[in-house]
Amino acid sequence: MRLAWLIILIILSPVMIYAQEKPYDRIIFDNSLMTKSWYYSAVNYDSPSYVLNVKGKLPVENQESFTPGNSLHLNYTSSSSGSWIVELNYPKWRGKDFFKEADVLSFWIYVAKKTETGILPMVNVSTESLDSRYIAVPDIVGKNTSEQWQQVKIPLENFGKDFTDSKKITSISFRQADADSGEGEILIDQVEFINSSTSGNSVSSVEIAAAKGYDRHVDLTWEDVNDNTKYIKIYRSQNGSAYEAIGIQNTREFSKFTDFTGETDTEYTYKISALAFDYSESDLSQPVKVSTKKMSDEELMTMVQEAAFQYYWSGAEVESGLALENIPGRKNMIASGASGFGLMALIVGAEREFISRTDFLKRMEKIVSFLENADRFHGAYSHFIDGPTGKVEPFFGQYDNGADLVETSFLMQGLLTVRQYLSTEVARENELRDRITTLWEEVEWDWFRKNGDSDYLTWHWSPNHEWHIDHQLIGWNETMITYFLAIASPTHGVDPEMYYSGWASQDQKAQDYRSDWGKTKNGSMYTNGEEYFGIPLKVGVGVGGPLFFVHYSYLGLDPHQMEDKWVNYFENNRDIVNINYRYSVENPGNYEGYGPQSWGLTASDGPEGYKAREAKPAFDDGTIAPTGAIASFPYTPEKSMAALKKFYHENGKFLWGEYGFRDAFNLSEDWVAEIFMGLNQAPMVVMIENYRSGLLWDLFMKNEEAAATVEKIKQIQLKE
Repeated sequence: MRLAWLIILIILSPVMIYAQEKPYDRIIFDNSLMTKSWYYSAVNYDSPSYVLNVKGKLPVENQESFTPGNSLHLNYTSSSSGSWIVELNYPKWRGKDFFKEADVLSFWIYVAKKTETGILPMVNVSTESLDSRYIAVPDIVGKNTSEQWQQVKIPLENFGKDFTDSKKITSISFRQADADSGEGEILIDQVEFINSSTSGNSVSSVEIAAAKGYDRHVDLTWEDVNDNTKYIKIYRSQNGSAYEAIGIQNTREFSKFTDFTGETDTEYTYKISALAFDYSESDLSQPVKVSTKKMSDEELMTMVQEAAFQYYWSGAEVESGLALENIPGRKNMIASGASGFGLMALIVGAEREFISRTDFLKRMEKIVSFLENADRFHGAYSHFIDGPTGKVEPFFGQYDNGADLVETSFLMQGLLTVRQYLSTEVARENELRDRITTLWEEVEWDWFRKNGDSDYLTWHWSPNHEWHIDHQLIGWNETMITYFLAIASPTHGVDPEMYYSGWASQDQKAQDYRSDWGKTKNGSMYTNGEEYFGIPLKVGVGVGGPLFFVHYSYLGLDPHQMEDKWVNYFENNRDIVNINYRYSVENPGNYEGYGPQSWGLTASDGPEGYKAREAKPAFDDGTIAPTGAIASFPYTPEKSMAALKKFYHENGKFLWGEYGFRDAFNLSEDWVAEIFMGLNQAPMVVMIENYRSGLLWDLFMKNEEAAATVEKIKQIQLKE
C-alpha cells in the first residue's frame, strides 16, 4: 500500500541502480505554476533592511519575464545596519535524478530604473552541507542593465572547489551586499546550470500539428523536435494580429502545451517557435485558429477521462507501452501497479473512441509481449521495471530487487479486465486472452505465504535477500485485491479462509499493525463501530484511511458485490468517502481552499513530498488531490461533480495541464504539484466510467475466477 512506501523508504538502504535515462537540465526556476509566490523560495531579513514577500516566499511577477509566463520579483531595501537574504531551492520530485553535466550558474535579470548597479545583491550556491563564497552581481553585469533582460553567467569553480558539481547544488541565494544602503528592484528568471561547452546550434521552426478547444482551455500539439531544441515557445492572439508570448514547454517531456485561458466561447490564434539552448529563436509557425466552447457535465467528464487517459497512451514508456511512475520523471521506469490501472484506462479509451480498437489491440500486444519477457519472481513482477531491458529497477533500494505482490495484484486486476474485454470470437483477440491467462496463472500467490503455512501473505520477496522486507499484508487498506486474487488463482491459490486469517485478521499481530500505522485503537480489530462526523463506520482503521483505500482494489472488483460477515463494501466505501468529505467541509485545520466543492484527502505528492493524507488533523497538511474526489464518483456523484467543476473552472489555471489534473495542490502553501502521477490519473478515468456505465466492474466480475471468489468468501461467512 502507498502508506508502506514511507516505511519502505525508511527501512531500505538508499542504493539505487540506474538505467540509461535521458537527462534533465538542472533548472532551479523557469516558471511558477502559482501566480502569487514561488513555494521553493525563502525570504529572510533583519530590519531596517526589508524584502517584499508573500508569507516568507518571493512574489511572482506575471507581466514581465524572460521565458514566459512569469519571473521572480525581488524588491528590497538594504541598510548598513540590517541585512536580507533570499534563497531559491531546487524543486525535487520522484525520479528527477539524471542531469546533464554543467559547470556554469546562469540566470537572467531585469533591473528596474530606480536601481543603481551598486545596490545589486551578492550571490552564492549551497549544497546539503556547505555554503559557497558570495560573488557580487555588480561585478558581472556591467553598467547598462536598466530595463532589459541580461544573462548572468558564473563558472561554478568561482564559488570554490567544493561547488563544481552542479548535481550537488541544492540552492542559490541572493543577499544584501555588505554596507550597501538603498532601494533595489530586480526580476530574476531562468535560473539554471549550463555547460560552457554547449554550442548555440540554431533550431528549425516547428509547426502546430493540432489544436483543440475545450470549455476553458486549448490543447496544442506538434511533432517531436530535435535535440537542439530546449523549449517550444507559445504565442497567442485574440484578434489574429497582436500576439503575446504566453508560455514555454520543455521538449524532454512533452510535445503538447495546454493553455488554460479561463474563458469559454472565445476564439484564439496561436503560433509557436523553437528555442535553442542559448535562447536563440526560430521563425514562428503558421497561425492556427481554435475556439473554446461551453461543455455540459457529460462532456466535462469525458474531457477529464480523455486527458488522464493520455497519460497511459501518449505518455507511456516507449519500449513497453506501460505506465511511467510520474510525468515529468524517469522516462524508462515502468510502475507495475500504475500500469495495471492504466490497462483499464486504455479500455475506456477504446470504448469512448479516444483510440480505435485496432490501436488498442496493437498496444496490448506490445504490452503482453513485454510482460512475457520481463523479470518475474515466482510469477510476480517487481514494483518498478526498466523499459528498455525488462529488468527489475530497485528504485527503493537494494532489497527491493524482486517480487512486489501488491503491485502485481494491481497489474493482474488490469490484465484480467482486459482479458474479458477481448473477444473469444476473433482469433487475434482470443490469442491475447490466452497469453494473459498464462501470465495470470503463473503468479505463485501461495509462495507468498512465506513458509507455506503463514496466516498472512507477505509483500516482497528478493532473489538475493529473500524475505528481508518482512512486511505482511493486513487490511483495512488498499490490498484487498491482493488477497482476492490469491484466493481466485486456479493454479497457485490460497485457502479462502485467509481472507479472515490474513486480510481481516483479528489476532494480536494484526491489531498491533493497525494501531501502529493508524495511531489509534479504533479499527484495530478490522471492524470499527465508531461514528465520525455523524457517519457510523463499520470497517476501517480510524476514519477509514486515505481515499485510495476505496479506489485501488475496486477499479475492477465491484464493491456492490463484495461482502463479508461485517459489511457490503460499496456501502462501507461510500461511508469513508462521506467522512472524508465532511471533514474537508468542517476543515478543523483551517486550511485554505477546503469546502463543499474542494475536497479529497488521499495519497499524493505534496509540498514536502509524497504522503498519504486522510480525514484527521494528524494526517492532514492542507493538500488536496483531485483524484480523491473525482475517483469517488460512484460513491458520491453529486459531490464529485461539484469538485470536478471547481477544480477545473476555478483552479484550472494552475491545476489543469497536459494530462488533466496535476497530482495535488495546497493553497495554504501556495503550492501545486509539477507532476502527474501514474497511480492517480487512471482511477479518475476508471471510476468515472464505473459511475457512467459500470464497464470495468462488469468486465472484471465476468471473469469466472472473480465470480467464484465472491461466492467463496460468502460461503466462509455462512459457515461461521
